[in-house]
Amino acid sequence: MERPLLTVLLLVGLVIGCAVGSAYARARRGWSDYQTVKKSVPGARRGAWSLIRGVAVKAAVVGLLLFGAAAYAAVGSDEETAGPAPSQSPTQSEPPHR
Repeated sequence: MERPLLTVLLLVGLVIGCAVGSAYARARRGWSDYQTVKKSVPGARRGAWSLIRGVAVKAAVVGLLLFGAAAYAAVGSDEETAGPAPSQSPTQSEPPHR
């Protein structure tokens, strides 16, 4: 009777040991992954802020250029490109020569 009982206890111990061992391996792997990511976060944060800063600078430059173009269009140029305005008084023309 002792042999089957020992065999069953050994099998139960192996199953429990495998379950606990795999859980421990997953916990260790998760902890090491967490530590690796934790160390890389400050660098990634700096990189993200530098990208955001670059986009903000480009948007500000484009905004200033648009503002300047709108201001220039509103003020107009100093030169008259349309030419002289037509006069209101009728002009006397010479009769045609035949």
